[in-house]
Amino acid sequence: MTNRYSTSHLPEDQYEPGSDGTVLRNLLGIKDKAEMEHVEEVRFERLMDESASRFEKNHRFTAKDILWLHKFWLEGVFLWAGVYRTVNIGKGGFMFAAAAHVPELMRQFESDQLARLTPCRFEEVEDVVAALAEVHVELILIHPFREGNGRIARLLSVLMALQAGLPPLDFSEIQEAKRDEYFAAVQAGMDRNYKPMESVFNGVIERTLAACGR
Repeated sequence: MTNRYSTSHLPEDQYEPGSDGTVLRNLLGIKDKAEMEHVEEVRFERLMDESASRFEKNHRFTAKDILWLHKFWLEGVFLWAGVYRTVNIGKGGFMFAAAAHVPELMRQFESDQLARLTPCRFEEVEDVVAALAEVHVELILIHPFREGNGRIARLLSVLMALQAGLPPLDFSEIQEAKRDEYFAAVQAGMDRNYKPMESVFNGVIERTLAACGR
């Protein structure tokens, strides 16, 4: 009997045949996870260069900009590049926003956090940190895309930090040693508690400045 609630018929919820469920269905026919990761990494570097020149210091970010970032990165790789997800997803038992609510949540995100906190031109470092933390947490909780949410959210943080006069942020530690602390900070945002994420961003900024000799 077919499950009428199954989403396996949707392109974004299918895996590439022959990939053993490790690579999402893609337009390049890639079956190997390492090969896909390489393709995504190379294209993401191009996206970082393009977005840094596209968005000026006085730019107020919108939901449309976030869609553009995702599309520029993954267009030609996935059919759903630059499109809000239509499947529910979670991580480690934690469910992100229901797919049906994503478009409205992104509209609210634009009219609230993005309107208040971008352009990120605050003079005090603590205000910059607070802006980065709130925007990052809210975007991650919405998780608007089937794949790539973390990288798009981190890139938005980098672009906001550039507006504030900071160098490109180094997120390497939260992707390694501080992963648990980072994920706990995301979960704390469910109650609009952004302090744990502010602590994460303080560490990111300190490491970034230290690496630049500042």
